[in-house]
Amino acid sequence: MQKVGLYALVGIMAFALIFALLPTPGLDASESGARLSGVQLRLYPSGDANATWSFRAADVRNDPLNGLTTLTGITEGQRLLKEQVQGRFTGREILDATLATQELTIDAQDTMTTRQARITLVQQCADIDLRGTEQTPVKIDQSQGFSAPRANVDSPLTRGFIGDLKMTFAAEITDSNPKTSKFDLLWDAPDRCENGKRVPNA
Repeated sequence: MQKVGLYALVGIMAFALIFALLPTPGLDASESGARLSGVQLRLYPSGDANATWSFRAADVRNDPLNGLTTLTGITEGQRLLKEQVQGRFTGREILDATLATQELTIDAQDTMTTRQARITLVQQCADIDLRGTEQTPVKIDQSQGFSAPRANVDSPLTRGFIGDLKMTFAAEITDSNPKTSKFDLLWDAPDRCENGKRVPNA
């Protein structure tokens, strides 16, 4: 009698699993996930163990079928780094960069994409306006940095626009298109960067 009951339970569980996996008529992939409003989100990217992203978003939509999470109405986008003193972590975080954009999509590899964004690299006092297209969006790769078809750079050392920009979070340009770039190195800059703030040169 106990065996019959066990077999019946296994059969019911198997049926329930099959039923759950069957496609539901009329259910769109965008409706299959969760949707939240007024969310504070922290992202711990696997490609950069020392960094954390923090966002406030008016709306967060998750699409588990495609492995995508979309944030809209974003405020307070920040990249934080674990603070180290003499090679040891202090347990505190320091602000490394800020990110301003209206919409952001995060995939299963923690890569972030958007059509337009401003990244401010705090330690370099660099404001970088990134513009992408539907085919080639602005892309933030956690292990490499960020890229965009066009970027306007404004910092104490550099000013201008750069085509096909690829840059690390340490403000190192790893690739660009000289034919669509025009920027100046400001040897006699009117200001300099100190502790994340611009101060006038003497």
